[in-house]
Amino acid sequence: YLSVGSNLGNKFNNIEITKFELEKNKIKILKSSSNYISESWPDPSMPNYINIIIKIKTNLAPLALLKICNLIELKLGRTRSKKNAPRTCDIDIIDYNKRILNEKNSQLILPHPRMNKRNFVLLPLFEVDKSWKHPKSKINVANMINSLPIKDLRSIKQI
Repeated sequence: YLSVGSNLGNKFNNIEITKFELEKNKIKILKSSSNYISESWPDPSMPNYINIIIKIKTNLAPLALLKICNLIELKLGRTRSKKNAPRTCDIDIIDYNKRILNEKNSQLILPHPRMNKRNFVLLPLFEVDKSWKHPKSKINVANMINSLPIKDLRSIKQI
């Protein structure tokens, strides 16, 4: 599962181009959530995000998939200035076939280490796969959503 978001430029177009670029790189999109609009995190004064979750199929290894995702972000004009800065494209690997990867100094931690706290990941993930369970904690996505603060649930909308 990939999380795709944008809060700069033509956000909807950026997400559609991202999907096109993934498919061009032999990453098959099996299912895509609706678009969700949410406040920028951690600074809500920044532009709102449009986010989706996509379920994919690929023969790429996790690090090779990460490399392709980073190249797509770059192609869409993402610059890495400071952590959590606004961006045209952000692609995160949320889960890769239930693999657990947490090596010291690794470029990639699986499942995504903060996904269980993010409304913009959990709600679209629930839409795509209501039975999904966290590979480490075994907590299902609905229970993760129910543990979010009420303000997080109120600050996101399916569009």
